[in-house]
Amino acid sequence: MKQLVVLSGKGGTGKTCLTAAFAHLAATGPWAEQVVLADADVDAANLELMLRPRLLAAEEFQGGKVARIDPAACTACGICETVCRFEAIVAHDGRFAVDPIACEGCAACVHHCPEGAISMHPELAGHLYHSESRYGPLHHAGLLPGQENSGKLVALVRQRARGQALAERRELVLVDGPPGIGCPVISAVTGADLALVVAEPSVSGAHDLNRTLDTLAHFRVRALVAVNRADLRPAASDEIEARCRERGVATVGRVPFDLAVARAMVAGEPVTANEPEAAASRALREVWERVSAVLRGAA
Repeated sequence: MKQLVVLSGKGGTGKTCLTAAFAHLAATGPWAEQVVLADADVDAANLELMLRPRLLAAEEFQGGKVARIDPAACTACGICETVCRFEAIVAHDGRFAVDPIACEGCAACVHHCPEGAISMHPELAGHLYHSESRYGPLHHAGLLPGQENSGKLVALVRQRARGQALAERRELVLVDGPPGIGCPVISAVTGADLALVVAEPSVSGAHDLNRTLDTLAHFRVRALVAVNRADLRPAASDEIEARCRERGVATVGRVPFDLAVARAMVAGEPVTANEPEAAASRALREVWERVSAVLRGAA
């Protein structure tokens, strides 16, 4: 079983559109019935918008704990307010309570309360989902606004997808990863066999591509690069490919700017399914073939 993670140094590069196209191409080619899909961009998960899956199961995700004060036991001594470094203890009419948004779960107030009136409680941070899409099973999740531990939630999504792939002897886990280089990305690439980084020919796109490649090199994950909307700034696309050659990273294709992609998004379809002969679709097929060859060890 192989694990392919699709990443981008910054948001808006077309990473999810490419992943959706890969899901469609895999399901209609030699990888048919062999792929498990995972959306690891839990802070802004939207792969499902183009896969239109049928929900099979949902469960709560508890990302951490927050403090709660028992008003019956509280003597309003104010010690908790003094020791809280995050100003999460608020006083109102002589009573103290915890602001769950500000609380970081450090439990300092619990240990300093002389009356034992404060305790820690799990907090709902998001949901895990298991669905069935047109192109294979999909594991995805959604983090609630203002919540943290997205790295842990990403790890759970990938764990569920990998577990199903192993149980059903499927050959590939295709992961739509998060953008950037933070904890969610680290969780997404841990144990991956290959990462495809989607870059764009802009100043910020080239800069963030380098940071993503540095991250993958640190975790010893093999990287490939595809340039999206490459024809908008051909010179910048050339520069990206030159930098990749200097780093020993292979580029697997250029995808042109194509309004067919926008029309496919409106239709809720991968562009390769909605307009298979569009310029972007033809380029994406070539990219998928090259990535597939690497995954199968043929290149």
